[in-house]
Amino acid sequence: MRDKTQTNSAAPGDRLIRTGAVVFFVGAVATLVTVAPFLLGTKPFPTYMFGLSMLMAVGFVVAGAGVLQSVAAGRRQARAGRQSER
Repeated sequence: MRDKTQTNSAAPGDRLIRTGAVVFFVGAVATLVTVAPFLLGTKPFPTYMFGLSMLMAVGFVVAGAGVLQSVAAGRRQARAGRQSER
């Protein structure tokens, strides 16, 4: 089975996982920027920065959806393989 799999083929859910990772990273940077003024004793950032910090959670959910989509595709492929063996 491995000889039939291409190394550069994109599995279902890969795009969601990559997108979720990017969104998570943007949220992580926003969180660091939001928390930094509290640690440095300077004036806090506006409230919308706290909203941008929520992108960490959004990215985590998007990446999780990609993982679930990938798992579902793998299970469908395995099921189809078992059906063809019969």
